[in-house]
Amino acid sequence: MYVPLAGRGTTTNTMGYFSMPVLAGDSVVISAIGYKKQSYRVPEISSEEDFITLLVELVTDVTYLEAVQIMAFPTEELFKEAVLALNLPVDAEQYESDQLSADLLAYMARVTPMDGTLNHWNYMNNQIQFQNDRFQPRTNPLLNPFNWARLIKSIKRGDYKPK
Repeated sequence: MYVPLAGRGTTTNTMGYFSMPVLAGDSVVISAIGYKKQSYRVPEISSEEDFITLLVELVTDVTYLEAVQIMAFPTEELFKEAVLALNLPVDAEQYESDQLSADLLAYMARVTPMDGTLNHWNYMNNQIQFQNDRFQPRTNPLLNPFNWARLIKSIKRGDYKPK
């Protein structure tokens, strides 16, 4: 949602709710990807009201694209020649056992960067941790005075003796 003449706008939350200060007479444009743009002119309101609740139902905007064929070769004949020129190993089992040993697979798993699934998993874990830490940050046991008191008492008792 944005006001074109004022140069300001806002986005909605996950449920589609938004809040934005506007002036009477402003033209507000509401848009989303995959939907048709809608505009709304803010009416004059009485002095008792200081907000307007607006329920907007967006209409889907379907765009059909022509089919596109993507080929790695400029002509079909060159593609056929490239396929026929491949030299595949005669014994596929021997090829797989030589090239994909357990050590090689373990090394590849260690050094291969994260793919899309792992990136998403990492991002979601960070978001969950952020939500958990939002109102109650993670505690550091070194900053806990009760832990320090227990440590000092155990040192005085002689629990920690140099070897």
